[in-house]
Amino acid sequence: MSDQNVKLDKSGVPTQLGGHLLVECLIAQGVTHVFGVPGESYLAVLDGFHRYQDQIQFVTCRQEGGAAFMADAQGRLTGRPGVCFVTRGPGATNASIGVHTAFQDSTPMVLFVGDVAAETRDREAFQEVDFCSFFGPSTKGMAKRVERIDDVKRIPEYVARAFAAAMNGRPGPVVVVLPEDMLTHEVVSRPLPKLEPVEAWSDPGSLRKLREMLMAAQRPFVIAGGGGWTPQSAQALQRFAENWQLPVGNAFRFQDTFDNFHPLYAGDVGIGINPKLSQRIKDSDLILAIGPRLGEMTTSGYTLLEVPKPKQKLVHIHASAEELNRVYHADLAICATMNAAARSLEVLTAPPQVPWTDWAAQTNADYLENTKPQLLPGLTADSDSGLVNMPEVIAALQRHLPDDAVLTNGAGNFASWVHRYFKHHGLSKGFKTQLAPTVGAMGYGVPAGVAASILTGRVVFTIAGDGDFLMNGQELATATQHGAQSIVVLLNNGMYGTIRMHQEREFPTHNLGSHLSNPNFADLAKAYGYEGIRILKTEEFEPALMAALKRKQGTLIEIMLDPEVITTRGTLSAVTQSALKRKA
Repeated sequence: MSDQNVKLDKSGVPTQLGGHLLVECLIAQGVTHVFGVPGESYLAVLDGFHRYQDQIQFVTCRQEGGAAFMADAQGRLTGRPGVCFVTRGPGATNASIGVHTAFQDSTPMVLFVGDVAAETRDREAFQEVDFCSFFGPSTKGMAKRVERIDDVKRIPEYVARAFAAAMNGRPGPVVVVLPEDMLTHEVVSRPLPKLEPVEAWSDPGSLRKLREMLMAAQRPFVIAGGGGWTPQSAQALQRFAENWQLPVGNAFRFQDTFDNFHPLYAGDVGIGINPKLSQRIKDSDLILAIGPRLGEMTTSGYTLLEVPKPKQKLVHIHASAEELNRVYHADLAICATMNAAARSLEVLTAPPQVPWTDWAAQTNADYLENTKPQLLPGLTADSDSGLVNMPEVIAALQRHLPDDAVLTNGAGNFASWVHRYFKHHGLSKGFKTQLAPTVGAMGYGVPAGVAASILTGRVVFTIAGDGDFLMNGQELATATQHGAQSIVVLLNNGMYGTIRMHQEREFPTHNLGSHLSNPNFADLAKAYGYEGIRILKTEEFEPALMAALKRKQGTLIEIMLDPEVITTRGTLSAVTQSALKRKA
């Protein structure tokens, strides 16, 4: 910036635009990438990104929902708030899906929203929305905190508070509203130092009681998951489990919390849970829930543990005191962050022997049996039935994807294949490897995969359905523009499979609204700058995957599935098996 553009305040101190100061504050918090769709309401911030482009990158996305999903992925991968910028009105409402996902998934995130100027507020100005009401925080809300910066001098204060609120306690999203005139005011304020999340430690009395409960147990079981995990805390959890020989299940879509290859791993506790695992949790006499909220998906509709007082003894460890005893009345509630909790647990003295070693071993055996790739009914080895055998597809992924590959998905029947059959080493090996929305938001996988590629440079694999892909498939253009690449496997069965599955069960002769008329997705991918391939047989997948791993551009592999193939966690549904019998 040339000297003639420098402005001075009354004391002769150089000033800068509020929008530039805001970017400086993000850099001070360690932010290297932000995701967004540009808008005229925050032009001064965009100018700040231009000024500091050697220190921070603005990733231009194609739709605000995709941008917010990318910021959510950033928060999961880094453990620090993902950052998204959108404009007022339609921009903010489009981005709300990502805010809601970050809230229910406990992901640290900050959404900055450009707003109308202060002088036009409360007149229903162009695209004006009351964001405090729209995103209003509550136990059922969309954001942890919603604030508006009216005084340019307070930008550093508000940004620091937003980052602290997003990281501390139960991680989650914070919304910061930016009146456009405020961003163009001159200011001499400076950024505040980088904030780190506050650690909340387990009190010694609770740890003593926990040990007493373990010593009295016969069939204990650990459910791990939720936000706030790091490689260090995951490794400490593993040492705790080994010391006490505890079987561990990962909460819904937190399958990388505990190593899936470990002999104490019991499987994922989520949608379509292994029936044997479900029964073991019900038969357990002590549940240690470390990190998860114990929401509807993890508890199979609040049936694995009865509400409000489970039959099993319950120890619930969570970073937010507000989450403890909110749904389930715990026998022991411990407010602690995952880093602190796991490090406390790993030094909890275990006895020389425990009575549940056979129980733990059989739990792992049940998991291994449930994950064996097998030929589904009605399919032959050479695929002459015209159906792709998805367990074999996932087995190929397991053989060829590196251990640090990031797997992403949105929501739909298709996701059950990777959830059941793919095994994560995950955080215990130093890497976050699963990005998936526990809130069940469609369209998450593609943008999350693009963000993961931009941020990590690692191999990224996304599985999507035809309905799911078209929610945010346009973000492949973002990948091409910013030099990212991902491998997208798109299962095309011409319908919203999950809804069709429910319709077949509840109203088997009244299917409506679930049919899709689709484009040629392989050709569409090519239009976005990806390589596009369509396969019809199982044996065609592995060569396509190996070629994609070598390719210098992203790849979309479209798998054509018979519309009758509807799964419930990788097992063909009754309607599918009936259809195969008819074909035979």
